[in-house]
Amino acid sequence: MLAKSEDFPHLFQDLDQVVRKLGGTARRWRFDRMATVCYPSTGRVLPAFAAVAKYYGVGVDICPARRGNRKGVVEKANHSAAQRWWRTVPDGLTVEQAQSGVDKLAVRMDGRRRRIDGAATTVAELAAAEPLLDLPTRPFPAELEVERTVSPQSLVSFEGNFYSVPPGLPGAQVRVLTRFGEDYLHIATTGRAVIARHRRAPRGSGQTVRDAGHVIALERAVLASFSDRAPCKNKVRRPPSQQALAEAERLRGQQAAADPAERVVIDLSHYAAVADQLRHVPPPQKKERED
Repeated sequence: MLAKSEDFPHLFQDLDQVVRKLGGTARRWRFDRMATVCYPSTGRVLPAFAAVAKYYGVGVDICPARRGNRKGVVEKANHSAAQRWWRTVPDGLTVEQAQSGVDKLAVRMDGRRRRIDGAATTVAELAAAEPLLDLPTRPFPAELEVERTVSPQSLVSFEGNFYSVPPGLPGAQVRVLTRFGEDYLHIATTGRAVIARHRRAPRGSGQTVRDAGHVIALERAVLASFSDRAPCKNKVRRPPSQQALAEAERLRGQQAAADPAERVVIDLSHYAAVADQLRHVPPPQKKERED
């Protein structure tokens, strides 16, 4: 899974999506010494993450320090994904669009046939045969809070979808508040005053969710900006007035007085006379070479 951040809400959200795509969870989860899961110095699991593990009924194993061989399998899988997918990702993709590409790569890699114990099988078949624990009906009730900027169309982007806010807030910073497992999200100001409440659309579906009151208010704001006055007349070319001509002469005089080069008068009549004399002079004749 591709996460926008490594904080606790984003990590837990991606973990929940992984186990639900698998259809269950293993009995134990193994993690590196990341600060979101444990104390890196001691390897003890954080109380917040211990509550998540208890909610799913799993145990947590922390990789020992300075044991690179134990983590080599996971690192090699990440290396394979980077070589096959990351180098071919075009620019300008959102996290949701990039995640769709990762999912397609995972399906292709799971469909490869391998020979294990003399029998040909695939990773998908092995995963389907592996017994997994059942998942809770709803995800762990953690709260996610992210900061967003209101667009000129009074929309806020969140997880590949757009949600409306009241008009008059373009460019303002707002906070999107949502609790995992709930079907609604809230949009609040930086002072945590809730200004919108919407039904949460599926992640990455590209939907635009608008409130009827916001639509009416936006229409009124747009219509109020129009005017019933007569349209502007075509531009008419008018000659400069006497005052404008006098001001132009005054500015030219100031510029000439300020620039010494404007006061220099060059008479080219002398050069014209010299050029006329040279024009009538016959060219010199070449001397014949004496043998």
